[in-house]
Amino acid sequence: MFNALIVNKDEDSGLATAAVEQISLDRLPEAEVTVAVEYSTVNYKDGLCLSPKGGGLVRKYPHIPGIDFAGTVEASDDARYKPGDKVVLTGWRVGEAHWGGYSQKARVKADWLVPLPAGLDSRQAMAVGTAGLTAMLSVMALEDHGMQKNHGPVLVTGAAGGVGSVATAILANLGYEVAAVTGRPETEDYLRSLGATQIVAREELNETVKRPLESENWAGCIDAVGGAMLARVLGQMKYGASVAAVGLAGGADLPATVIPFLLRGVNLLGIDSVMQPYDNRLRAWQRLATDLPMEKLEAMVQPAVLSDLPKLGAEILQGQVKGRVVVDVNA
Repeated sequence: MFNALIVNKDEDSGLATAAVEQISLDRLPEAEVTVAVEYSTVNYKDGLCLSPKGGGLVRKYPHIPGIDFAGTVEASDDARYKPGDKVVLTGWRVGEAHWGGYSQKARVKADWLVPLPAGLDSRQAMAVGTAGLTAMLSVMALEDHGMQKNHGPVLVTGAAGGVGSVATAILANLGYEVAAVTGRPETEDYLRSLGATQIVAREELNETVKRPLESENWAGCIDAVGGAMLARVLGQMKYGASVAAVGLAGGADLPATVIPFLLRGVNLLGIDSVMQPYDNRLRAWQRLATDLPMEKLEAMVQPAVLSDLPKLGAEILQGQVKGRVVVDVNA
């Protein structure tokens, strides 16, 4: 028997609640690799899956959320992995359509795993998690589209959140000038400690577009907000610069014009971490091990245990979680 955070749905009310329960190994889904989970984390999707209506992501109850986990292979029917191997999992709709990492054991397809890169342990991997992987994929995409250090500041919206925090630390470590957008003035010292050299108040960018083109301010952008802010930022990008779109905290609509694309050659790059091909996923994890300063990663961490997750799930949906939550599933 082992502990797992089980979300059960009340058939009368139609609402779901989560609690730590003991379950047996035979309740895990059929798949090739069984992992002794050591750490997980909390993402916005986890908050949705823990919400009373499942956020539109959970299709079947009972359910174990947790879209990320890291741990040690316990059993494997796939030649790529053997007992004792350290592995990390992010994406592939684990924790949504498939049982996830809020459990001391998980059973998943071998194709969904990535070997833990040298230089990272399982706790650090979950301080990174999907948020950090998404940040690294964004930096890689911007660099692949020509972003250079001497072209001006790189804007990071939602900078105090999980993706924004890791993106700020990576960009600063690589030598980019980082302008961090936040709606929480109390996070300024935190963002500067990660390497931001400029703090931009959310109110400065959170207005609807007044002119399709404004002054050319940003050499690149990692945007976790979307909505009106993304539309505004597009009109402020330098010629040929790119925006990596990673989130929609400010809404899914994009009230923009095509003018920045036509007259300035701006690129809008969609960043998906869920179905990312293995080779690019592995490349991103290997770069995280070298390009993300571990001391800055540690400064982002908020520790948690399984019983903390229902509360943290609600808080992340309300924008009240700063940095990265690392869940010790065995504590």
